[in-house]
Amino acid sequence: MVRGSVGVIFGETGTLEFKLLVTDISAVFRGAYIKAWHETDGWVLSQVISITRSSDSFTLEEAAKGQRTDKSDDKIIAEAIVIGSRNDEGLLKSPVIPFSPGDLLYVADENLIRSVLGLSGKEMNIGMVDGTDIKVQLSVNSLVQRHCSILAKTGSGKSYTAAVLLEELLDRDIPLLILDPHSEYTSLKNEGEGDAEAFKRFGVSPKSYKDKVTIYTPANKAINSNADELFRLNGMNLTLKELTGIFPDNFSTTHTGILYEAIQSLRAEMETYTIDDIIFAVGNDKSKARWTVISMLENIRETDILSPNPTPIEALVQKGKAAVIDFKGVPPEMQSMIVAQLCSNLFEARKLNRVPPGMLVVEEAHNYAPEKGFSKTISTDILRTIASEGRKFGLGMMVISQRPARIDKNVLSQCGTQIIMKVTNPNDLKAISKGLEGVNSYVEEELMRLPPGVAMLVSNDIERPVLVDVRIRKSKHGGESVNVLKAAKTTSPPPPHIIAERKEKAAVPTEPVKKVSAEPMVAAPVKATAIESASTPDGAPIIADIPVMEENTNIAPPPKRKPSRPPKNEGGKLFSKIFGGGK
Repeated sequence: MVRGSVGVIFGETGTLEFKLLVTDISAVFRGAYIKAWHETDGWVLSQVISITRSSDSFTLEEAAKGQRTDKSDDKIIAEAIVIGSRNDEGLLKSPVIPFSPGDLLYVADENLIRSVLGLSGKEMNIGMVDGTDIKVQLSVNSLVQRHCSILAKTGSGKSYTAAVLLEELLDRDIPLLILDPHSEYTSLKNEGEGDAEAFKRFGVSPKSYKDKVTIYTPANKAINSNADELFRLNGMNLTLKELTGIFPDNFSTTHTGILYEAIQSLRAEMETYTIDDIIFAVGNDKSKARWTVISMLENIRETDILSPNPTPIEALVQKGKAAVIDFKGVPPEMQSMIVAQLCSNLFEARKLNRVPPGMLVVEEAHNYAPEKGFSKTISTDILRTIASEGRKFGLGMMVISQRPARIDKNVLSQCGTQIIMKVTNPNDLKAISKGLEGVNSYVEEELMRLPPGVAMLVSNDIERPVLVDVRIRKSKHGGESVNVLKAAKTTSPPPPHIIAERKEKAAVPTEPVKKVSAEPMVAAPVKATAIESASTPDGAPIIADIPVMEENTNIAPPPKRKPSRPPKNEGGKLFSKIFGGGK
């Protein structure tokens, strides 16, 4: 065996696959990249897809004893698929002549792996090829213009991976508009924490993006204290589609007809109208169903999301800035309406070049663009439009979801870059294999076994799926799971309003407790204030108003009440006969 070789081809070979006898088990493993010299194509890159190990000399009796010291006769057999090589014009080609049995195999070098797989990007550092020190760098233009999807089951690291991509985009001043249902991306403002060796390995440093990130809340700052600004939609001249889209399942044909007539009458009478005008117009309808419509309209009005001074789209999409729409405290049905109107404004503004090219990030995308048959939302149509037409106007979209089977296939199929982490649900695996290019049975098996932090990268720029060890975040991760056991053992402080009330009571002067009189008198409750020795966690005494009774042991008991009438048989014959009464 030639020095440096890790295996030799044997048996029947083809142009797309072959078997090899492994001679160096430390260098050849499932997923490893190897190379072989081909007589016409030079060095050809291949990848190990399966590996087995067996022994003919180790008998069943020896196995029962559990004794085996000599493993020199083990046979390690692997199967590999041929990826190919680049010709002088830079085109990838596979051999047309099979390898010869006996050809030696070697560990593939970094330059060959990069060249053949198409890892030619030099901009976005997202991690390393799993099991190697080869950096995976993507092209910004390819990622943004051709859209991107990040798919994984809960807890596999999809939000973490998404934040890694967003950090790379922010470092290159790409405008971002992030739809955040769970307040996961507010942590971009905080500097990352982690092992110094991990930062060194991936070639990054902790960093805060607080100067580039602005948090907007559609609710209010009392509910979302992390918000920097309020987000409001235009509440003028609302259409029938916008209003019925908020509660699509609650509107019947009758309700829609009442609302349509009210809006049409307002359009005929005035140039601009508000939701209050619509409510008044609906109230003039004679049908009893108007009360249901009025109730739903008042629910919308009470959210305060509609305003005559809406948040301009130009303020949200700016060069080098990220606007996070934090939906904390916003009902799900309202979220869909906000996403629909916001994305429509964004798409129109980009077509008119009012905002710079950038990327729309949709977290939990299955809620806003669900597949037909699962649910119905008003935001689906505009997200489909951005997915199919956004590339022409420089508007990219990043779709993030834990349920690939529930995302609209028209949206998912438009994503040129897919980052897929661990997926085990059969329906989700089926949806991935059908909707994404380059996914086969081997890839499906890998997806079910991926550890947290490792993702499969599928891209139009890369020849075949690549496993990537996602790099550590520069900013702090905001999507950690809650430690329920730790929370149960931790004493939580009382709510702020309870602390404030206790402090107010503590500040009020209390009346002294009256001394007990020694003179006999009838007991009467006298209200006094008793102060317990206990105190609250903030140090304020606990004050309680307790009735105190003045004690006097010389008080005579009250006289017994006389019956209002004698017993029924008192003085009767039967009573006299038994008890001898009347004698």
